[in-house]
Order: sequence, then structure tokens, then C-alpha cells
Amino acid sequence: SNVQNGQAAEILEHAKMKTIALTFLAIGAFVPSIFAIGLDDALSTTLDKNPAIQQARSALEQAAGRRLVLRAIALPRARIGIAAGAEGGDRAGQSSNIKPFGFGQGFFTQALFNAAIPASYRRGNVEVLIAQQRLNVAIVEQLHAARVAFYTALYDRSLQALREGQRDRLEQNVSSEKARYESGNSDRGAFTAATLVARELEPQVEDARRAYGGAVLKLAETMGHELGPDADLPEPEGVLKFAHVNVDLGSETAAALERRTDLKLARLLVRAAEEDQKILEASYYPAINGLLYGEYIPSSGGHRENDNSPQRSNGVISSEYRAGADYTWRVVDNGLVTGAVQRQRAIRRMNDLTREKLEANVPRELERIRNELHSVANREKSLEDAVAASEENVSIISESLAQGLLSQLDFRTAENGLLETKTGVLTATYQQNILRAEWDRATGRYFQFSEDTAVNVR
Repeated sequence: SNVQNGQAAEILEHAKMKTIALTFLAIGAFVPSIFAIGLDDALSTTLDKNPAIQQARSALEQAAGRRLVLRAIALPRARIGIAAGAEGGDRAGQSSNIKPFGFGQGFFTQALFNAAIPASYRRGNVEVLIAQQRLNVAIVEQLHAARVAFYTALYDRSLQALREGQRDRLEQNVSSEKARYESGNSDRGAFTAATLVARELEPQVEDARRAYGGAVLKLAETMGHELGPDADLPEPEGVLKFAHVNVDLGSETAAALERRTDLKLARLLVRAAEEDQKILEASYYPAINGLLYGEYIPSSGGHRENDNSPQRSNGVISSEYRAGADYTWRVVDNGLVTGAVQRQRAIRRMNDLTREKLEANVPRELERIRNELHSVANREKSLEDAVAASEENVSIISESLAQGLLSQLDFRTAENGLLETKTGVLTATYQQNILRAEWDRATGRYFQFSEDTAVNVR
């Protein structure tokens, strides 16, 4: 048995040295540059460089062009045509020479009455507001993602430090057992058991390290940083702290219904569908356009055939203009307009149902977050009380182990209990920070859209 324990210890020591060598080799092969960053700076960088937010800003510019297209129905339309050429040939009493000629034509149309014009103007304004709210929604989503990634990185780093700290304590126990074994006060089995207990934490430490690396990459991606072999990776500053919060569900629910960007976007989509329906319904009504036509000829040298004229001189072209109005009214549409209106009415109803669903979900979502905040607070308080008891228990068992009164199994059980308790406190703190971020998102605190439409809509 002593021989087998000795071989196991040698194998463990060899594996440890090999792991350390491979770790240093990996670090030497790829050492990315890092820079420290706080939460405020991370959110500010996300706001400036996040690809989704930049794409939403570009969509806002497209909406301004879409508004011009919708307003074009009420603007006048003008067209100018110019023709030039030369005519020649023999005519009675004239020499056979070639004469140039030219004339210009102009067409001007102005809508005098069209039922779609008011709805088109309103639809153009709503189009810009929709693009602005989509930008606001993208800002809220990306800022929330950056905040969650920041908290996750802090949690994984703290969890890694916690496990490394316990591993160091277990390494001290290994050194103590080795000294006792070498002095003849313990057998090799106790030394091997202590070594195995210390090595059990290695996978947990590596898992926390990998999770921290993933959270940092997610934060860098959300912030819009370039990701590559030479990329600068952010290193979040600070630690997670537990804060005692008390929320007023009634007032927060009313405020959330007023300022949440996704709800405002849903309401704007309903308005846009209503205006689209009115634009389609405008085909039921007549349309009246004012017309102005003009033709200008710089000289009377041009001629055209006029078979109905008894005199040849009547073939001379002269400048002229005509003005009037045209009147159109679709009497029978064969279902073309009616079908389009019914389809658009169904779209408006679906948008309205989606809006009602989102608004009805707000109180339930806020109540869920509040209940989870209370649950996490109670769990954190009980775990904090348990930490002191676990640390005292580990201290007592360590002394008993040194005196040979307890086994390594008892020490291992006590250390695992202490690690689980401290991990529980850290996890509860992380969950509360995430819930507070969820509360800010659900109540619309990330971003509040300006109601001054006179500035935003021109």
C-alpha cells in the first residue's frame, strides 16, 4: 500500500509540473494586451462603437429619405423637354436652304385634392420616429449586454481568485502533511490524500479562467473592439458588491409603461399601420390635379403639316400655353383597393395585439424581478452567516488534523463546505447585480427617448 501511495504521489507531482510547463508555454505563445476599464467607460465605448448601434443610426438616415418619398405626393411635378433639328427642301416662293429650328415644352402638375396627402405626411413623420425608437431599442439592448458581460467577467474573475485561494490553503496542507510524513508523524497515505484533495481544485480553477476569458471576449465584442491575435482586451475594474434595494412596484410599473423604448416602438408601429391603411383608403376618393402646359418656339421658321387647314400659312407653329385641371375617381376597383385595405387592417390589428401583450407583460416582469431580488437577498444573508461558521469549522478541523484526531476526509469535507458557502455568497451577489441590470432594462432606465418631436421631425 505504501508503494502504491508513493507511486501515486510521484505521478501527481509529475502531472503538476507538466501542467505548469504547458501553461507557461501557452502564455508565451499568445499574450494578448489588456487594458483596464470601468463600467461607465465600457458603456460609453459601446454607445460609440457597437456595430448594431451604428447600423441603427444608418437606418435613421434611410428613414429621412423615406419621409421625402412619402411627402412627394403633395409636391408639384415639373418636366421640361427641348427638341432641335433642321429642315430643308423646296417650298413655293422660298429658296431651298436648310434652316435650323428648335422648341421647348414644359409640363407642370400640382395636386389640388388628394385624400392620401395628410396620411402620407403623418406616415413620413412616423417613419422617422420608428427609426429613432429602433435606434433607442438597439442602444438599450447593447448597453444591457455590455453591462451583463462586465458583471460576468467580474464574477468569473472573483470565482477564480476564490478557488485559487482555497487551492493555496490546500497546498499548505500538502506541505504540512509532507513535513509530518518526513518526520515520521504520519503515513504516506495521509500525504497522498492531501495531494489528491489539492489537485481536485485544478479543473475548477481552469473552468473559472476559461469563463472569465469568454466574458472578456463578449465584452470586447459588445464594445466594438477588433478581435484578433493582437487585439486589446478589456480588463474590468472593481469587484461585485451586494446592495440592499427596495423597489416600489406600483410607481415603477407606471413609469416603465411611459418610458420603455420597446413599448414606444410598438405604439409607433400601430400608428404607422393606421396611416398606411388611410393611404390605401384614399383610393376610394377622387383626386384633382392642376395642369399647366406650355410650348415655346423662338422663331416662326418651323412648319408642320396641317391637312385640315385650307391655307398653307396655317402650318406655321407659334408659342402657346394651356392650363386646366384633371379629375379622376375610381368607381369600380374589382377588389384591388378593398383587398389591400383589408390586408393592411389585419396588419394593424396584429401590431395592436403585440403592443397590448407587451404592455400587459410589464407588471408581471417587474413583479418577477422584485421577487427574485427578495429571494437573492434572503439567500445572501443566510450564506453570509454560514461563512463565519464554516471558517470556524475549518479552523477547528485543521487543528484536529494536525493532532491526528481527524482524517483527511474530514478536512476535505470542511474545505468543500467552506468553498461552496463562499461561492454561494459570490453567486448571490452576482445574481443580484444581474437582476438590478434587468430591473433597469425593464423599467426603461437605460435610455429615455425625448418627446420633443418638433425638434426630431422636420
